[in-house]
Amino acid sequence: MMNGLHEECGVFGIYDKDDIDISSAVYYGLFALQHRGQESCGIAVNDDGTIRVSKDMGLVSDVFTPDKLHSLKGSIAIGHVRYSTTGASTPENAQPLVTQYVKGTLSIAHNGNLTNCISLKKKLQSEGAMFRTDVDSEVIAYLLAKKRSETPSVEDAVYEVMKEIEGGYALLVMSPRKLIAARDPYGLKPLVMGTLGNDIVFASESCALDSVGAQYVRDVKPGEIITVDADGIRSRLTTAKREAKCVFEYIYFARPDSIMDGISVYESRLRAGALLAKQHPVPADIVIGVPESGLDAALGYSQESGIPYVKGFVKNNYVGRTFIKPSQQLRKQAVRIKLNPIISAVKGKRVIMIDDSIVRGTTIANIVKMLRNAGALEVHVRISSPPFMHPCYYGTDVPSCDALIACQHTIPEICEIIGADSLGYLNVDSLGEMLGEEGHRFCDACFTGDYPNIDSGIDLMNEDAGKLEK
Repeated sequence: MMNGLHEECGVFGIYDKDDIDISSAVYYGLFALQHRGQESCGIAVNDDGTIRVSKDMGLVSDVFTPDKLHSLKGSIAIGHVRYSTTGASTPENAQPLVTQYVKGTLSIAHNGNLTNCISLKKKLQSEGAMFRTDVDSEVIAYLLAKKRSETPSVEDAVYEVMKEIEGGYALLVMSPRKLIAARDPYGLKPLVMGTLGNDIVFASESCALDSVGAQYVRDVKPGEIITVDADGIRSRLTTAKREAKCVFEYIYFARPDSIMDGISVYESRLRAGALLAKQHPVPADIVIGVPESGLDAALGYSQESGIPYVKGFVKNNYVGRTFIKPSQQLRKQAVRIKLNPIISAVKGKRVIMIDDSIVRGTTIANIVKMLRNAGALEVHVRISSPPFMHPCYYGTDVPSCDALIACQHTIPEICEIIGADSLGYLNVDSLGEMLGEEGHRFCDACFTGDYPNIDSGIDLMNEDAGKLEK
């Protein structure tokens, strides 16, 4: 799926006891999380109480030269890759954020959305706070500085802040002596912990642990605060909520080699494809997937149906978000710059094409047209998620209902609009089976409207609630 949904942010942190090259470790960790955000990136390092930060717009490999990494020495570090839904794409909004306050210095890296960000920000402004960015991460930073002045320790401040903020978040906080990791009480945002020798590592996904040779230990529990300092590791739980990990991490966001909350992303996508084959069978010659997250589901569809799986597209991996769009007359063909069908694979064939989602419908219509122009006799579209019916308020770029094609049209109408011979979505009731677990321990609000904290008193339907920074 291209030009529809966008990635979330990614965080990486390390507490170094073995005197390793800490900035390079964070660099490789962020490189592994690059799929979660390509707008900006940053690294903050604590060098004996002094926190230095380097961040800028662009990809990890472009922003961090060997000289920059060499200048970032220290024993604790956090890093961030960013994709924003609002919050201007400027260096000022890049993370990690560094805050100077009466007790010293704090740095934070944050993935998620605060659903009560607007009211919290107004309250802080009424008390004299002046914001330099338009990201909700700065609201967290102000609250932490305020609470730290009222509490015995930084982890106590994090605990008190978590009583006030609502929404989904994975948070890393670095003080001059501590590294703290926190996950929202619903578990909406992923966060894992690992070890690298004697070092402690946190990351948005387990694939980032693998990239630096760290051993996966466990996922940070929903509502958990983990503190690492010279005295060791301490854990503290906030008030428990209904567990509601983001189901779309498994469908689209996460790398297939990641494991989240004990669930293999790759296996969940294979199961999604197999379920599609059972729910929406159709006679065809080949099964193909739209890179990247559609590929594993396509393989699962093929294995279940017995229809051969082939590579149907070539993806240009060197086109980033800074790519200059073509002139107006070529705009409709811009998708070809990122994706192109393999004519010899699809010509004269009845094709089943697997994608992870349909948002507005424009891009997938262009892809279907490309397949027909390449000689496909039939194009049957299968989607490894249910129809998007509701916006997301927790850090996923699912737009308002008026931009969601499934809110405006029936499935037969969508099929006609995108030019497919048939269209089938994954049944919403089979999401638990896709994850391979019993019980409803995931958030499917973008499909069902069942928001995890709808009973918290937060006005999720506020027109600004869906316009918060990720």
